[in-house]
Amino acid sequence: MSGRPVLADLAVGQEVGRAELTVDRARLVRYAGASGDFNPIHWNERVATEVGLPGVIAHGMWTMGAAATVVADWAQDPGAVVDYQVRFTRPVPVPDPGHAVVEVVATVGALDADAGTVRVDLTVTSGGARVLGKAQAVVRLS
Repeated sequence: MSGRPVLADLAVGQEVGRAELTVDRARLVRYAGASGDFNPIHWNERVATEVGLPGVIAHGMWTMGAAATVVADWAQDPGAVVDYQVRFTRPVPVPDPGHAVVEVVATVGALDADAGTVRVDLTVTSGGARVLGKAQAVVRLS
């Protein structure tokens, strides 16, 4: 699709974006520095397993923000995303060495011609499991 999306060209159920996002331990450290979230479950294997996690996990807010980039890229304007909400359903374990893959599929969930908005529903998975539930963004297109 070239140019900004047009509300009249969209249909409920239409896929509007898809991405495979990777996260490794180095990215977690950089994110911790940027966000100020230095909880050791995001960098220390021993602490993560002691609290019952499968190992070091990605920050939930990193996962949420990374998924939102699929919508912002499709809208071609991050400011067009006027609402975004998710439920955190499962952690994203990040192996060392290596990385985790977060898969995002964005589809049109609802159209509101009067408001000039589209609700984009996101399916966000990692390792075959849904990691964000009820992930929805509202985008103003007019």
